[in-house]
Amino acid sequence: MAKQYILIVEDEKSIRSLYKKTLENSGWKNVETRDSAEKALEILRKKTPALIISDIRLPGKTGLDLLKTVRAESPQIPFVLITAFPDIKNAVEALKIGAVDYLEKPIDLNELKTVVADILGTDHHEHEEIPAQALANVVFESAAMHSVFENAYRVAQSEATVLLTGESGTGKEVLAQFIHRNSPRRDEAMIAINCAAIPANLLGSELFGHEKGAFTGATAKRKGRFREAEGGTLFLDEIGDMPLELQASVLRALENRVVTPIGSDSEIKLDIRLIAATNRNLLQDIQNKKFREDLYYRLNVISLEIPPLRERKEDILPLAKHFFSLHDAEVKRLSPATVNILLSYDWPGNIRELANAMEHAILLSNTNVILPDHLPPMLRKHSPTVESNLDGSTVKTLQEGEQELIERALEQTNGNRTQAAKI
Repeated sequence: MAKQYILIVEDEKSIRSLYKKTLENSGWKNVETRDSAEKALEILRKKTPALIISDIRLPGKTGLDLLKTVRAESPQIPFVLITAFPDIKNAVEALKIGAVDYLEKPIDLNELKTVVADILGTDHHEHEEIPAQALANVVFESAAMHSVFENAYRVAQSEATVLLTGESGTGKEVLAQFIHRNSPRRDEAMIAINCAAIPANLLGSELFGHEKGAFTGATAKRKGRFREAEGGTLFLDEIGDMPLELQASVLRALENRVVTPIGSDSEIKLDIRLIAATNRNLLQDIQNKKFREDLYYRLNVISLEIPPLRERKEDILPLAKHFFSLHDAEVKRLSPATVNILLSYDWPGNIRELANAMEHAILLSNTNVILPDHLPPMLRKHSPTVESNLDGSTVKTLQEGEQELIERALEQTNGNRTQAAKI
């Protein structure tokens, strides 16, 4: 593939750069990019690519127009279309015309690499190591979270808008901080705002700022979070809870890179990178007229979904030990029964619930061992049971069995804790 190349056609610069970097990091060193079908045709008539990857929506000629021209002039070139959800019918049409595949936005970068490898016949999909310093204060062991952070590390180095999804408490803000910390904007501020935590009538002022006297109570001029994030990153948490009437203003700010403070007629230019997060199903909210479809597709350039804690049990114990270090200088150990409870519990509150449970346990524990009795009552209720006893006695929970063994050991040693621990 020394002289062959992959041609990417995408009008948005940050996305173009992200696709290019992703493929280059996977071994495809000769990647060309163009921002329109017209410019793509210029290079196509000079040299033939091994593969064309094009967005459907382009300024001027569309990706479908480009596909039709390529099929007429160079039918041997494989062509992959990138489509947003509303363009699925066009994608089906593209397959009939001769596209070999299509990718649906938001693009899964691993899927992009796999599709390219399948078409070109050589698997360049390589595991990408994240530098240790990039993962400071980030704790996980599961393959699922490694994949999330690997993609996040790759995305961080672009300017692309990112939408983080997942249940409440899964760590979306930690992931947003990771992206900012590893981005070109790392030396500037990351400003975070929870859209669900601010009353609807105050959120507009909080986001866009206001002039003195713009409304009752506006006794001083306010800059607003968009402008506070100038040069850095703005993190809009729980954006699915943003009032519908404010969504149009956010869309305008993202598209035009300007804001107008409340009570002002002047537009102020913005230079920010936006990361948004939600625990809601925004596609369902769009159908229910609770979220703007155009804003969704502006936000959902790259989507990263964080799996719930119950689907990545390997992370529970490392996280629990991490929380010990945050709250207590003493080394803490989890008893076997405690480990069983933690691993069998479903964690509906995810990492946030685990953090609270560990804080609760630390406060109740007066030793360096966390026992089941130190856990919150909700967790103790979910203690797994022993299925049977050899002597036919009443079935006991692991917690009860461990407590009984501890008491017996203390009796045998006349209360000597050191000897009882050895037993």
